[in-house]
This record gives sequence, structure tokens and C-alpha cells, in this order.
Amino acid sequence: MICLTGDLHHMSLGTGNQHHSDISELKTSQLYLDILRSAQIKVTFFISGLCFVEEWDDLEPIANDPLVEIGGHNYNCFKPEIWHRVWKKLIGSYNGPRWYQDLDTKRTIRAAQKRTGKTIKLWRNHMYMHGPYTESVLAKNGVILISDGVKKDSMGPVWDDRGIWSFPINVIPDHEHIYHAERTREWVAWWQKRYNWSDDFGPDSYSVEDWAEMVIEQLKENESRGAVSNVIIHPITMYLADRFVSVTRIVDYLATRKCVHISEIIPPDSDRQEART
Repeated sequence: MICLTGDLHHMSLGTGNQHHSDISELKTSQLYLDILRSAQIKVTFFISGLCFVEEWDDLEPIANDPLVEIGGHNYNCFKPEIWHRVWKKLIGSYNGPRWYQDLDTKRTIRAAQKRTGKTIKLWRNHMYMHGPYTESVLAKNGVILISDGVKKDSMGPVWDDRGIWSFPINVIPDHEHIYHAERTREWVAWWQKRYNWSDDFGPDSYSVEDWAEMVIEQLKENESRGAVSNVIIHPITMYLADRFVSVTRIVDYLATRKCVHISEIIPPDSDRQEART
């Protein structure tokens, strides 16, 4: 099985991708969803709280589409940044202290519920940013699964004793591994030199065409080893990279496999009890 996911951000965040795009991130998401509709592919979108507040007109046809499942992606995506840098130095948590994460979670859930009537039960932190209070705070607020981080050998959701299922991405991510927007070969070389950046798929970036081939091959490998695939694709990244040409090839492959919402692969309570023992 395959879980197709993506992260959607409010335009006031001002990401590098957003600065390079001639249309808003949610507009690119609408175009991407049109491609998924043509193949009837389900998708789980993790959406920042301010999208519901500031851009509901553009978000409504996405959030209310029957193919779309929604999850939380923080309220304002860790802005202002200076607070989070200070918290990281003082308490070892970029996400902030427990009370702040609780507030961030509640605001995101309320924003989504006010607009859609749906209660968020899934979560992915912006930038996969994880802290010492993440699991317990999310569980306290009714979130049942978090999809942070990248772990290529992940088989599927794993129970965390703090009260939540964890399901890392196990297919090479798009944004961090594709040349696009400001992520030129020179920029990536500078980034690697400055931060020594790498994830479970290594430090390298690729053309969007090569990345798409890698995604399809890894989806096949995961299926052969019995793993549930968790693949992340950002609509705005696909728009900037080649106007959705390469991702359409991925969608064509997905149309031949069983694609489900993340909520559909959360183990039942009986499996949760077994995971505790």
C-alpha cells in the first residue's frame, strides 16, 4: 500500500518556493489535485493553521475534496523564527516549551475545525521539526499519528508509549533532494558545506526527472519488502521543478497500486496493546 502525502503552507510564511512561484502555493495545490482527481488517487495533506485563516477561499476546494484527508502542520510554521532559535538554545526544543506546543496544536485544530467541521487526528511538523514534548502534547490533543522525519527502512506505523503512532517518510523526499527554485547546484553545495546536511537517503540532490524515477523504484522496493510507503510530494515543488511533468509519471504508477489515506493504515487498538508489550 502507498500513502501519498504533502505539506501545504500559508503564503504569508514567505518560503523560498513561494518567492519563486508566480501563483500561490494553494493554487499550485489545486492544479496538483486536478491531476490526482484524474487518477482517483487519495492524498493526505498536512496543512498549516494559517491556511485556514488567511486563504480559505483557495483552500476550501482542496480541504473538502473527498480524495483529500487533512492533518495539522503547525499554526504559523515556527514564526517568528527568533523565538524558536532561543528555545532551542535554552531548553533544547526548537518547537518551543510544552505550553507553547500545546497552544500551537490547539490553534491549528480549532482553525481547521471552524472551517471544515473536521477534527484533525494526524500531524506533521513543519520541516519535520521534532522536540522532547512533541508526542505527549499531540496525544493530549487527540492526535493519533505523527509523520515526522525520514527513515528509509520504516515498515509502517510504530506505537510510541507516549500515546501516539509514528510513521516516518520512507521514500526519498522531494524538496530536499530536487534542484528547483533557489536550490541550484551552487546553492545546494553551499548548504551542504555550511550545515553538513543529510537525511536517511543521503545528502545529494537530483534533477526532478531522476528523482521521479527513484521514487517509483523505491515504491516498488517497499512493496516487495512488505512495507507501507509514505511518500511526500509538495505541489509547489512539482510546479516549480517542471510544471508537474515528472509527478504525472509518478501518479500514473500510483494509479496501478493501492493508495490509501494515512488514517486507513493506523493499526487497531488490539495491535496497540501488543506494541506496548
